[in-house]
Amino acid sequence: MHAPSQKMFNIEHFVVEGLHCPKCIREIEGTLAGNEKIKNARVNLTTQRLAVEWRSDVDTSAENTDAIIEALDNIGFRAFPFKSADVSAEGNKASSSLLRAMAVSGFAAANVMLLSVAIWGGSDMNDSTRSMMHWVSALIVLPAATYAGMPFYKSAWNAIKGGRLNMDVPISLAVILTCAMSLFETYLQSDHTYYDAAVMLLFFLLIGRYLDQRMRNQARSVAHNLMSYKASKATLLNDNGTTEEVAIEMLVPGQIIQVIPGGRIPIDGIVINGTTDIDMSIVTGETIPVKAEKDTQVFAGTININGTITVKITSTTGQTLLDEIIELMETAEQGRAKYVKLADKAATIYAPLVHTLSAATFLGWFFLSDIGWELSLLNAIAVLIITCPCALGLAVPVVQVVASSRLFKAGVLVKAADGLERLAEVDTVIFDKTGTLTLGQPELANEDEENVTPFNLELAASIAKSSSHPLCRALIVACHERDIPTVATPSEITEAPGMGLIATISGVEVRLGNREWCGIHASYLPNNRYSELWLKAKGATPVLFCFKDRMRSDAHDVVQWFIRRKMKVILLSGDRKDVVEEAAEELGLSRFKHSCKPQDKIEVIERMKSNGDTILMVGDGLNDAPALSTAHVSISPSNAAEISQNAADFIFQSQKLDSIVRAYQISVSSRKLVFMNFGFAAAYNIIAVPFAAAGLLTPLIAAIAMSLSSFIVTANALRLNFEKIYKSHDA
Repeated sequence: MHAPSQKMFNIEHFVVEGLHCPKCIREIEGTLAGNEKIKNARVNLTTQRLAVEWRSDVDTSAENTDAIIEALDNIGFRAFPFKSADVSAEGNKASSSLLRAMAVSGFAAANVMLLSVAIWGGSDMNDSTRSMMHWVSALIVLPAATYAGMPFYKSAWNAIKGGRLNMDVPISLAVILTCAMSLFETYLQSDHTYYDAAVMLLFFLLIGRYLDQRMRNQARSVAHNLMSYKASKATLLNDNGTTEEVAIEMLVPGQIIQVIPGGRIPIDGIVINGTTDIDMSIVTGETIPVKAEKDTQVFAGTININGTITVKITSTTGQTLLDEIIELMETAEQGRAKYVKLADKAATIYAPLVHTLSAATFLGWFFLSDIGWELSLLNAIAVLIITCPCALGLAVPVVQVVASSRLFKAGVLVKAADGLERLAEVDTVIFDKTGTLTLGQPELANEDEENVTPFNLELAASIAKSSSHPLCRALIVACHERDIPTVATPSEITEAPGMGLIATISGVEVRLGNREWCGIHASYLPNNRYSELWLKAKGATPVLFCFKDRMRSDAHDVVQWFIRRKMKVILLSGDRKDVVEEAAEELGLSRFKHSCKPQDKIEVIERMKSNGDTILMVGDGLNDAPALSTAHVSISPSNAAEISQNAADFIFQSQKLDSIVRAYQISVSSRKLVFMNFGFAAAYNIIAVPFAAAGLLTPLIAAIAMSLSSFIVTANALRLNFEKIYKSHDA
């Protein structure tokens, strides 16, 4: 298993307080768009996270970080750099604050309702008694509303101070207007006040806000949870045999650390002494422990189960596999998928429309009816509350976060923000063979042949060291197993994708690759069904290396699963005809093409796309990168060539192919949930707003409906956690 080797973007993450609606997102992203040092800024409403991608020539520094924080503060948002502990502490603080405010408003509401019932039932109550009870209600409600409404008032004030409007502005306006109108009616000794409506309104809004936050926390980024797997210290083994505890930030490649049974491996490295079992579940998604012995690569965050090992460090903190996984998860979750953009566009009209509707409701009732200004204002307040676009703003991001989390647990990393949307649309799957359908761990099969001498093996392996192709790696492994050194250092090595390598050794041109690349004549061609590499030096007899590779254990089941779903499944391989035919027969495939060069795969994909096919490309080699980029969506294994991982939209970590089926199933389920959320948000506004404007909903009922809409959208997205997904033994 190898870490994704792509170069990570220069991205810095911030936690932003006060995010409640899509308009907040637009304000933040619009403000940062004017900063010349920033390439892109993305806000995730669900995770409350801002990702700032700096331009390539800009380094993350305290000065630049402070500039971001100051810019957001100027428009009313408090931000701080993302750290796991900070997020946890701030989340607990926010939850506690909401709970206290909810308790105060609930207590006040219960007491005021008792007074209100007495007033409503006291038909023979004299004016003085009624006025006194109204003043007592005011003494209870006004302080309670001041305290309990602070989460809304602070957010609204910060927005107004920053010259913008958010969803808490109309909510705050509704509560303040209701309290002010009630106080005015109390002063005039009128028969009716609305203290109970104001405090109950706050009580139900706070219940909705608290439940919304709790459910968002459940859906929150796996990347945040992964931070807990990062060790803070490591046991450094000194040259004199002593050990000391050091912070992982102090470790550098080449140092030796010791990991005891039960300990978490703090940083990526190679085992140099000891044997143990490693829990690799956070890397592969598989719970079966993996044996680790000398020369085994181990990764930060994994757990040493039963043996003490010493590990030679190969990376620094911030560049481990765990760090790259977290980076990929953050990038995917912060991305702006097309469904998110659609929701944002729909929400852009919120601020002007809601206030226009509210004003029109007040003016309509006041001038066209005889209910008076008090009830006209209450109807307008109901419109202010019920038109909150929370459900619309949450419709997509919460599904995106839950899906990314579920995929991670299935051993799949999402790289492209819109990858899930595109994957759900595919009707054709194209597989590469070597390293994709097969394990990519071929073994030398003709070591007993006369030409396969230690000298030729050493020569071939010295060239093969420059490539990540599975057959090249197999040559190197064959040399190690036979204690054949590979110390030769060729010069001017060049790799031709899909063909082979050409090198210069002592002034002689040497080629290592396929038959065509090496110019092998027909007289040298044996009849075999193995994968092959040819070694051809000028003036020397060509040498054939044959390799046998094993299919992934579930390759046949996965291929047949797609075929049973009436999808086209095609095998495109650069290997020879007889090898590809044998693989297709084993998989039960009738569609395949052999001897494919990179441009051949692109031509096939382009032709199928022009015929209306929507293609998923699964590949791992250097020669697959162009095809991965050309396809509608693409997936690559974690041990793929760097350029292929860069081109792919998903990376699967497991040794099994069932991760691809799981990714497809989750993407289809995600699309259904997104459309359901859009439908609910649209239906809610279409039905609720006319009812509120018609005076059929009180502010209290409007508050309950608004909170319930956000709750339903989030709960619907969380259903994805319970969707049944493919297992290798499924029919």
